[in-house]
Amino acid sequence: MLGQTMAARAGPASRLAAAKRTTTQYAAPRRWASSTSGAGELKKTPLYDLHVANGGKMVPFAGYSMPVQYSSASLAQSHNFTRTQASLFDVSHMVQHRFKGSAAAAFLERVTPSSWSTQPGMQGKLTTLLWPGTGGIVDDTVIARTGEDEFYVVTNGACLDKDTAYFDEELGRFGGDVAWTRIDGSGLVALQGPGSADILRSVLADETAVDLSTVYFGGSFWAKLKLADGSVSHPVLVSRGGYTGEDGFELSFQGDRFPALESTPAAVRALLDAAGPDRLQLSGLGARDSLRLEAGMCLYGHDLDDTTTPAEAGLGWVIPKERRSVDAGFHGAEVVVPQLTPRSKGGAGVDRRRVGLTIKGAPAREGAEIHVDGEKVGVVTSGSPSPTLGVNIAMGYVKDGLHKAGTEVDVVVRGKKRDGVVAKMPFVPAKFVRKP
Repeated sequence: MLGQTMAARAGPASRLAAAKRTTTQYAAPRRWASSTSGAGELKKTPLYDLHVANGGKMVPFAGYSMPVQYSSASLAQSHNFTRTQASLFDVSHMVQHRFKGSAAAAFLERVTPSSWSTQPGMQGKLTTLLWPGTGGIVDDTVIARTGEDEFYVVTNGACLDKDTAYFDEELGRFGGDVAWTRIDGSGLVALQGPGSADILRSVLADETAVDLSTVYFGGSFWAKLKLADGSVSHPVLVSRGGYTGEDGFELSFQGDRFPALESTPAAVRALLDAAGPDRLQLSGLGARDSLRLEAGMCLYGHDLDDTTTPAEAGLGWVIPKERRSVDAGFHGAEVVVPQLTPRSKGGAGVDRRRVGLTIKGAPAREGAEIHVDGEKVGVVTSGSPSPTLGVNIAMGYVKDGLHKAGTEVDVVVRGKKRDGVVAKMPFVPAKFVRKP
């Protein structure tokens, strides 16, 4: 943690140097290992027994034993089923938080570049936690306003220790009226795919309590679900969104308020029973990764890290116009805001940009070098075959000026140069239900 913090607080030149050093560490593609391979004591989500009972291949991920896929379907089959029907993903490894108090919005406006004091109730959005001084991304996060002075925050499980230390330190410095609760022992389930709304509607205990046709991307509501035994669940926080590019919902079973260990699997069984296997299946980390890559979504620790700023990552849209000032008050504003304006228009610009790539031949994995005219100009951070498009796709960073769609590059895969082309993201158009 200390090493990450010190690196994040280095100056711009040091940050770029660190980024170059980091790219040389991606020597091999990321592979899923069996959870029986001696990875140490792994935590179990509330759905662990359900995964095992349904043929889940369990692997270590973010300190948990998680299903990468199920014996009933290949990764591509699970991927395509999500695109055409609906899938359930266990994302309980993600860390859920609650920030409450009269200064909660002000605190979040200090550690993220987004606006929270004007955020409507029961509405959420993606943003980034930033390091002071550099504007490097501590983590990407989804935050929703769930009360006048209350915010629900979801961060990455792999960043648990770092984020915990970050919030501890930042709250100590801030000193305002903010109570922070890390909601441990909770469940989080993602229902994703075009059939999601109909399936969710079928298990709502009171269908008249919420009209799903008026809940748009980013919207949240509390609901009770009809369980398979005829009983009704504890209140569940439901948010419209997800990590696949499809319409969908995330269901939060908050362990500090309700018995999440029992309610999470009961709700999942109710959803599976109500929909049937032709409409809803369990899916794992493998399909989730290829789905999010097609959707152009970043994976922290791969496409984002402490040395990357929102401007470099193509996430400038998380910074609203009213906060695009060096004195806006969020961490790293003095670095990030000037980067939003290209050098050609008098701004600081950036040295590298996140791009999408299509690649011929073998798929490129994390760490593959990107060349132009024999010179290394970037590196791949994520890559896989695209089941939807039938081509190899990737995400990575290239030098500024080489980021425009249609730019031809070479991608070095297993020592051989493969033809690549910079492509617009998302590779597959998003199907989020947005307000007209």
